[in-house]
Amino acid sequence: MNQSSAIPSCPYWLGGVAASVAASITHPLDLTKVRMQSLGPVVPRPSMFAVMRTSFAESGLRSFYTGLTASLFRQMSYSLVRLGTYEEMKRWLSRKDRPTTGTLLLAAGAAGGLGGIAGNPADILLVRMTSDSLRPPEKRYGYRNALTGLMNLVREEGVKGLFRGVGTNATRAILMNISQVGSYDFFKATLLQNRLPMVNYQFQDNFSLHVVASLAAGTCGTTVCSPADVIRTRIMNSSEKASPIYVLIRSLREEGPMFMFKGWTPAFMRLGPNTVLMFVFYEQLKRWWSNIP
Repeated sequence: MNQSSAIPSCPYWLGGVAASVAASITHPLDLTKVRMQSLGPVVPRPSMFAVMRTSFAESGLRSFYTGLTASLFRQMSYSLVRLGTYEEMKRWLSRKDRPTTGTLLLAAGAAGGLGGIAGNPADILLVRMTSDSLRPPEKRYGYRNALTGLMNLVREEGVKGLFRGVGTNATRAILMNISQVGSYDFFKATLLQNRLPMVNYQFQDNFSLHVVASLAAGTCGTTVCSPADVIRTRIMNSSEKASPIYVLIRSLREEGPMFMFKGWTPAFMRLGPNTVLMFVFYEQLKRWWSNIP
């Protein structure tokens, strides 16, 4: 994953915009993933399509975009920081000796942790807004949009409420940035340096390379982050105090170890295309910015 010393500087907001566009397209799958992860030991376990049918029954296609404002808020905080900080770290490291793969993965992890902290309030709102219909009517949060939700969250739970589950969220963000953003650079560099066996095909730095590398990164990110993602969702969806260890032990006791991969299919169906769209848009935005006189 060696990098050239001539990595151009790009504004932080490019990553947030690219992630927001991607999230707007894949939001229905994100909603389905959160609802599947929020379900406890339900027997029989509803399939992804059963959850989607239930969502559609609420208010048609409109229900699939419940919490979209929170999702956009999340991308313009979490993704903006994690992508922008990683690019800046990568550019700084590339001014010296060529950074190793391990160094760049470490930079991706550090950037992910900062993004997880910055995006924690938006993550809470997203989880609550997308899974609110699963709760009894008297226990629903009833956030109309991200702004009113943020105000209600602070008023009802104080500033501390903004950091509910921040440890788990930051851990997940570190894992996500390493396994998604860091692995994207790894797969991209590997494919550029090696011909594909059997077909003897050599990739160039173009659209097809970005799609293949980002799809591999999305698969890696979904699998690595699934356990932390499920625990984070359950903590954020609760108004009670519960530590990650308590949620982990209780869920293991009641549901077995496979609970850590609940919602993997919609998570991959969301993160796979989301990763492809995000990096394709991001690469195009960076090229557009670098060509501005």
